[in-house]
Amino acid sequence: MQVDLVPSVVARLERRGIHYGWVIAAVSFLTLITAAGFRSTVGVLIVPLQEEFGWSRATISAAVAINLVLYGLGGPFAAGLYDRFGIRRVIVIALATIAISSTLTTQMAAPWQLDLLWGVANGLATGAIGVTLAAVIANRWFVERRGIVTGMLTASNATGQLAFLPLLGWIVTAQGWRTAALTVSAVALAFTLPLVVLLLRDSPAEVGLRPFGAVVDDPPVAQVNPFRAAIGGLVAASRTSTFWLLSASFFVCGATTNGLIGTHLIPAAIDHGMSGVTAASLLAVIGVFDLVGTLCSGWLTDRYDPRWLLFWYYGLRGLSLLALPFVIGSSSLGLVAFVVFYGLDWVATVPPTVAITAQAFGRPAVGVTFGWIFGAHQLGAAAAAWGAGAARTWLGDYQSAFVTAGLLSLVASGLVIRIAWARGGRTGALATPATSRVT
Repeated sequence: MQVDLVPSVVARLERRGIHYGWVIAAVSFLTLITAAGFRSTVGVLIVPLQEEFGWSRATISAAVAINLVLYGLGGPFAAGLYDRFGIRRVIVIALATIAISSTLTTQMAAPWQLDLLWGVANGLATGAIGVTLAAVIANRWFVERRGIVTGMLTASNATGQLAFLPLLGWIVTAQGWRTAALTVSAVALAFTLPLVVLLLRDSPAEVGLRPFGAVVDDPPVAQVNPFRAAIGGLVAASRTSTFWLLSASFFVCGATTNGLIGTHLIPAAIDHGMSGVTAASLLAVIGVFDLVGTLCSGWLTDRYDPRWLLFWYYGLRGLSLLALPFVIGSSSLGLVAFVVFYGLDWVATVPPTVAITAQAFGRPAVGVTFGWIFGAHQLGAAAAAWGAGAARTWLGDYQSAFVTAGLLSLVASGLVIRIAWARGGRTGALATPATSRVT
């Protein structure tokens, strides 16, 4: 007989003045950390797979691109699945899929198997445990402190790299890449899955609570067809200029983070003479500073115009990427400065983007609408993952990829400031979809 521990935990926390939403946020944070680690593992596998099988970086990057596209496009459908079947059930199935696909990866011998296992299976599964989950949890469980919760949950992406990549880099060096893939499976089954089953719940109403800071109960979550919810949300959002400006800027965000730096910084650093473990540590350091930067971004988003935050985030990111070809591979202060700054800026864009989405389209629509915007993020990531790998294969280095990404970031900085904005309120209010309609 299954014993539900949650009611007693809720009661104990209430006696101490603590809302159970913070437990949900903590469990979601740990789940998102491990999912990010699972998805980013391929970064430390590129060189070992190239050495063992003789596959080009363009070939391996194609699997990464498939993974990133499905990870992103899974977001709006995952939001519909959360509403229809429940968050906990969807995540349990996704974790089991990750464990199985990672285990089967150790037996692969052809590129199509990498495409299927790491591209399709891992991409779809981690797409169900991605940034869309962060947006849904923050908006379903919190009214107050929503910005900082969004920042904390989205920071888990690079924090997952912090937790996993140095360890996986060491495992690949000492034990081989197959042991690293099996480690992913073991963590999914032995650590993350039990936490989700025991503590995660779908909504505050399920445990007799209101969202943190709410004065009235939220309406029940509508159990609609996930496909219909996803497509309907896209049709409605696509009628507004706000959606297209956010999607275009987030396309650039994905290209310059997960696609370029997240996938190719390690092999680029190895090209410049660094060891695999040292190169993986660069992303780990980015993860440390990302946690700080994204939490600060969440705090700022609760207080300031999110458009101007995005303007500065993209602009400064572009300048740092233009400088990267001159400092990578060195032990200079320039490389240290890049790693620190890029960490602070890595996913600082997410809290302002979620805030704009919530204000423009309403809290109930955040999951699906932001899911589609995040889909654009991952299309950009896929394009950059494959494009940078192809550039390295054809041109012999990553310099053109870094420069292109820097210029695109500067373009994104100009796009976000064009989002329609109605005057008034503490930090201003977004124009409603009706007043920002594409003509």
